[in-house]
Amino acid sequence: MEQQSELISKALGWLDQASDIAAGWLLSPAAWSQFALLVMAYLAARLVTARLLPSLRRLLDPAETQSLLATARRFGLRFLPLLLPLAAYALTAMGEQVTRQLFGSGEVIAFGKRVFLFLAARIFVRDVLTDSFLKLLGKYVLIPVAALYMFGILEVITAQLDQTIVALGNIRFSVMALLRGVIAGGLLFWLGSWSNRTSAGYIKAQEELRPATRELAVKAIEVAIFGAAFLLLMSIMGIDLTAVAVLGGALGVGIGLGLQQIAANFISGIILLLEGQTTVGDYVQLDGGEAGIIVKMTARACVLETFDGKWIVVPNEHFITTRVVNYSDQGSANRYEAAFSVAYETDINRIPEIIEAAVGALPFVLQAPDGPDCELRGFGESSVDFAVEYWVSGIDDGKNKYASPVLFAIWNALKAEGIEMPYPRRVVEMRNV
Repeated sequence: MEQQSELISKALGWLDQASDIAAGWLLSPAAWSQFALLVMAYLAARLVTARLLPSLRRLLDPAETQSLLATARRFGLRFLPLLLPLAAYALTAMGEQVTRQLFGSGEVIAFGKRVFLFLAARIFVRDVLTDSFLKLLGKYVLIPVAALYMFGILEVITAQLDQTIVALGNIRFSVMALLRGVIAGGLLFWLGSWSNRTSAGYIKAQEELRPATRELAVKAIEVAIFGAAFLLLMSIMGIDLTAVAVLGGALGVGIGLGLQQIAANFISGIILLLEGQTTVGDYVQLDGGEAGIIVKMTARACVLETFDGKWIVVPNEHFITTRVVNYSDQGSANRYEAAFSVAYETDINRIPEIIEAAVGALPFVLQAPDGPDCELRGFGESSVDFAVEYWVSGIDDGKNKYASPVLFAIWNALKAEGIEMPYPRRVVEMRNV
């Protein structure tokens, strides 16, 4: 209660002081001359802005190109609404210097200068900023700070916040340091996220790099950006970095005792990215039965997408400690086979030539490393069993369907030659009917 009454008394004192200053300005001839200078500075700023804006728009308006210079010029166009308040601020600052040298006072014109700066802050938040987080930060941080500065009480409030201490156990913070840390942390981690997205997009666009190299570079830059942001935030908040070192040691002990699997998966992820034997886009099958296309590789796990649309999250450690079958290996060919049977009455010596020609005519069947190969597999109960092996560039599922066209080709080739594909036949003997 005592602290609240003290704040109320201070606020009332500020109001009384402000009313006295306003009354003095209204009755002072020097104040009226400064008001006149303010009006002249504003009118001169409008005149300068009206002359400069068309030329600046023509200079900054780029052609329909996507070059870096054109992007920078489009970015510069967004700042043109700030020209009027900043020009008024600059002219007012020059007028303030003149009045202080001639008359020894310039409070009115100094207040007007701060008003123009406040208007510039409002226009900056309203018209220049486009990111939702930055708009929120400008609305609730930049504009209030500019308003306090305009009324000349920013230093008083910051001093009061510096003296107000918040205790969390043995750790003591001033309210000002806490607010500074929250604002700086928000800005730093927004900047880190933006830098990470920009750098990741640029790296992933470099097609000459292997996919694994691109993923490793993206992860390394992400760790470096957010690590630097964290250390810079600790420095801004005034936290001794030796405490961070102690915390890192404690975290290392925690990893050694309770987070072994997370640490193992993280190291396994780095090994996978360095080796490059398994990367995004590969179709893999693990010993545990998990199979799918790798669509994402994170620091902890790989995400497999099955051909029926399901996502399987597989820890990175499984790719290191178990056997992994990689069907893709960055686009290598795969061999498949299709089984079929013919009747015993068939001249089986003709079958390989007929089937190899029919399967080899399919557009997706490769002739290297080997063309179609029809093999005799055995003599069944009611048929002679064959299988044809063929090579294709891809996986037989999902968007690729190789087995079905191959079986259609076998059926049509046998039918065209009049060769029967038998079905089981039984002789039934009836006794004591």
